[in-house]
Amino acid sequence: MKQVTAIALFSGGLDSILATKLVASLGVRVLAVKFVTPFFDYELLDDPEKYKKEVMDKYGIEVILHDLSHNYLDLLHNPSHGFGKNFNPCIDCKILMFTRAKEMMAEYGASFLISGEVLGQRPMSQRRDTLRVIERDSDNDGLLLRPLSAKLMDPTIAETEGWIDREKLLNFSGRGRVRQIKLAKEYGIIDFPAPAGGCILADPILSTRIEKIYRDDFVIKAEEITVNDIRFLLLGRQFLLPNGYWLILGRNEKENIKIEELAEENDIQLHMPDRPGPTALLRNAKISLEISEKKDEILAMAIGLVVRYGKKVKNDPGAEVEIKGFETKYRTVGSQVTEQLCNEWML
Repeated sequence: MKQVTAIALFSGGLDSILATKLVASLGVRVLAVKFVTPFFDYELLDDPEKYKKEVMDKYGIEVILHDLSHNYLDLLHNPSHGFGKNFNPCIDCKILMFTRAKEMMAEYGASFLISGEVLGQRPMSQRRDTLRVIERDSDNDGLLLRPLSAKLMDPTIAETEGWIDREKLLNFSGRGRVRQIKLAKEYGIIDFPAPAGGCILADPILSTRIEKIYRDDFVIKAEEITVNDIRFLLLGRQFLLPNGYWLILGRNEKENIKIEELAEENDIQLHMPDRPGPTALLRNAKISLEISEKKDEILAMAIGLVVRYGKKVKNDPGAEVEIKGFETKYRTVGSQVTEQLCNEWML
């Protein structure tokens, strides 16, 4: 008989690891799908093969990465089931992922889906009624197996068709992790992530930056937002300069490098070539600055912020700042802006 294949939604957390391992131990080929967006795990797309190898080496799990970014940006306009404590649309997020996973079943020859969800573990998205809503609204009635809590739920197609022995599934519930950790040891898994939210939209500080856009309280309109805009919003220090110019300032070498990597054709970059300091980026500013009468004034503000957060020199007459992004790259000397202006502009 041909081996049955299942797709597992794989967060990389302990529950998803165990759910995948459990079903695989029952003779099913399991392909784990790791969804990413700018709000969680997007950096894995920098080197997908490295991540795949790491998961295989650690857990013996075959995993693929799938980018949900554009669908997710649309979702945030008006999630049907609302937001959590911050700007996190947890229920609609799950529905989106399960909907996409179902669409992928034909491509990979899968017969059902797997999730590591545990009944009652999370107050918003893992209540019994919510789990049912997620299954219904993603059009996965009967297709979605939650093996860690399956004995507490109605049988799924995988069980009624005999692909899975229901008696070998589990009845985990609640927020404790004692049984999960015990099961992990049985599988020889000792290196697994600590429990954490992971999603930036649940962060009380960073999520407010995203919410500003979707509430039309930012220089970018919600309908115009791009994946790179989100990635810039989550980097470094953020400033809104007069006349609607958005400046991102790196806080360390890693962020400076990331700003340079993400820069696009209409962005202006600034940095001090002769002393340590931040890389700054004026987002989508090239065209508007080239025709603006206030070009020099705006650039002076940006330069002043770069100098303010750079290394100080005794009796400093001013620091050289290199500006690139215009037709000609050039240097100019600038002095740091005042603390008052810095605070006024900081997002």
